[in-house]
Amino acid sequence: MAELEITTMSSKGQIVIPKEMREDFEEGEKFVVMKNGDQIILKSVKNFDKNIKEDLEFARRTEEALKRYEKGEFKRMNFDDFMKEAKKW
Repeated sequence: MAELEITTMSSKGQIVIPKEMREDFEEGEKFVVMKNGDQIILKSVKNFDKNIKEDLEFARRTEEALKRYEKGEFKRMNFDDFMKEAKKW
């Protein structure tokens, strides 16, 4: 399942990766940084060639979902109601 966190860029352009999201990475690990419109995508160099198209699609869909969330377009519901709705898809 995807993880989502909010972080802030400093005046020097530095962005902190939240602790929970960096647990699988080591200090000094190298990343490829990709810019796609207003998206910034980090990909570990050691796995760069794996699933790049899927990563870009995931980033696009995440950005769309965040925009809908910010507009208040999401509904709140309990788990059982959510599962009933999901079965309709």
